[in-house]
Amino acid sequence: MAGRTRGRGLGMSAGVVGVLGLVLVVGAFGWLRGAYGVSSVGGGSMRPTYGQGDRIVWERVDGSEVRRGDVVLFRPPKSYGFDAPLMKRVVGVGGDRVRCCTLAGAQPRVTVNGKPIEEPYLHGGDADGAHRPYDVKVPKGRLFLLGDYRANSNDSRFHLDEQGGTVSADAVLGRVTDDRAVPALLVAALLLGGVLLLVGIGLGIGFLAVRRRRAPEIAQMPWPVRPSGS
Repeated sequence: MAGRTRGRGLGMSAGVVGVLGLVLVVGAFGWLRGAYGVSSVGGGSMRPTYGQGDRIVWERVDGSEVRRGDVVLFRPPKSYGFDAPLMKRVVGVGGDRVRCCTLAGAQPRVTVNGKPIEEPYLHGGDADGAHRPYDVKVPKGRLFLLGDYRANSNDSRFHLDEQGGTVSADAVLGRVTDDRAVPALLVAALLLGGVLLLVGIGLGIGFLAVRRRRAPEIAQMPWPVRPSGS
């Protein structure tokens, strides 16, 4: 009787733990894959914020959700000469007027809608870099993108003949984030689910082993003989 109870308990535990682990694995993996991506920085145009080879986490967002100052991963137009996604900073969104450059104090500054913008992330504090003036009214549904290392970035400034160098917001794959809390929790849930799944499999193997051990015992048990009707 004790063996039967033990075997039944193992079977129930295997089912509960295994299903819980499977749910965690599938749920966490699906959420992680659907909401985030991980990439490596391929060039130096975003220095000093992100250097070549840095691993970045980006959240999948619609291009209409990005704002000025966001760093985005996007599919570049053919004129860029790259097939792989690029990473740049959003300086202007639809309706903005972006100009370069205006002297503010001793330093040239990019202006958005007539106001010099603060750019503490710039490499060497250089807002210009290419010494190519521009004055662009960003069309609706498009973005004006620049690298943080202005002297070493292929960005909107060099494609002004194509809608002012702007990129369609639909080309945005995601927004780079330095907040790793949610991805870390999802990874932890994924690992926990994997552990529970393995424990469930182990319990299931134990349950089958108990059943195999009990099978000969059940076969050898004396069963009452029913009298014949003659």
